[in-house]
Amino acid sequence: MNVFDYALKMELDGKAFYEKLAQETESEGLQKIFSELAEDEQKHYDIFAQLKKNQNIDSMPDSVALEGAKNIFSQMQEDLSAQKLLKTNLDAYQHAMQAEKESAKLYRDAAAKEDSPEVKALLLKIAIEEDKHFNILENIFDFVNAPTQSLVWGEFSNLNEY
Repeated sequence: MNVFDYALKMELDGKAFYEKLAQETESEGLQKIFSELAEDEQKHYDIFAQLKKNQNIDSMPDSVALEGAKNIFSQMQEDLSAQKLLKTNLDAYQHAMQAEKESAKLYRDAAAKEDSPEVKALLLKIAIEEDKHFNILENIFDFVNAPTQSLVWGEFSNLNEY
């Protein structure tokens, strides 16, 4: 299997995974984020399909998922009820983060071996988008996991009394 076949499969798997997460969450904000990530994966799939067919690609539209996620996270942090709506699927978020990290590495490695400057630039741009996807997922993971990470020990409760 060549890099394009592998990338096509990864992008389709990623799209299906994000669509599933969007359907499973009750949070409208997360539904929007996961839907945008699925759209990005479809966009990457289309690019790799064109590259596999040796078609010229003029440019790739930039992802808007990161900007949208920033706005959604700030809204969700203000709305405490949004945190209660989240179905914590921490294993799924960690799996997705690992997949995005591996995708970015694969595309960087492929770019390093690529002779065509246009294809190399495209692979690096997709790798950067995969890094952004990782950051979004990491923020979701941290947001969902935050309540389990607080320090609530009795011995630290009265530090200001001295």
